[in-house]
Amino acid sequence: MDKAQSIEEFYQSKLNWIPENLKKEMGHFNVFELDDFVGCHAKPIPYSRKDFYKISLIEGRNNIYYADKTVVIDEFALLFANPQVPYNWASLDDEQSGFFCIFTEAFFQQYGNFKEYPVFKPGADAVYTLNEEQRQEIRRIYARMFDEISSDYVYKYEVLRSLVFEIIHSALKFKPAQSNPVGKQKAAVRVASLFIELLERQFPIESPMQQMKLRTPTDFADHLCIHVNHLNRSLKEVTEKTTSQLIAERVLQEARALLKHTNWNISEIAWCLGFEELPHFINFFKKSVQLTPGSFRNI
Repeated sequence: MDKAQSIEEFYQSKLNWIPENLKKEMGHFNVFELDDFVGCHAKPIPYSRKDFYKISLIEGRNNIYYADKTVVIDEFALLFANPQVPYNWASLDDEQSGFFCIFTEAFFQQYGNFKEYPVFKPGADAVYTLNEEQRQEIRRIYARMFDEISSDYVYKYEVLRSLVFEIIHSALKFKPAQSNPVGKQKAAVRVASLFIELLERQFPIESPMQQMKLRTPTDFADHLCIHVNHLNRSLKEVTEKTTSQLIAERVLQEARALLKHTNWNISEIAWCLGFEELPHFINFFKKSVQLTPGSFRNI
């Protein structure tokens, strides 16, 4: 499975260019019309794999999927997407419109912890249905974003940060979208797909400073807003393996690759894969491969 789509890949694949300021320490922000990114025919959008945050004003009928629930959008909605929670979005109309803004975490450094707001927390409401009055309110904020980003005002990015916060606060005053449970079998498949998505987006490990953040079944269940037993039952039904088995298999696969294709020391590899104590990693690896990590590397 592909790794998470980077913000550079987003620009390259969608617009065939990369902004000059993308790598600046101030972080990155941009705003777009959704119409420019939706084809003339409605089709499902794959599970999101991005390394940036996105707030979308969606105008049109859509289904948005989270874990074992479906959120049905009849007219207008706000969708808050973050790098940690995958979702699936299927449009039900050929005609779709709206706006979205994207930004990196660095864009908000030293400007308040936006991730603490409920709209960006795993398991919290991320979709908010809007009436016509609320839709116009959000449209006006996006219009100000477009005006601001095209201006030559020295402090325009500070204004843009405040407009992002304005959308967040507006959404928290709105009513979260109601979710509907789906059939048991479809729910299990969806849970399994989202679990694999969360697991795979942590790989490949590309630096000895990069560590797995989701390491236990509970970590994954919390991000999917389901009980760990529900997660385990769904994975058993779809894959015939437990959550712990699937995590261990993927960690072992990455451990083999890192031992063979990097010169990192074994302690660094153990830390990257979520083992706080080196002996735990050695025992884990030896139990699976019948060799110590050092012996495996030297074969």
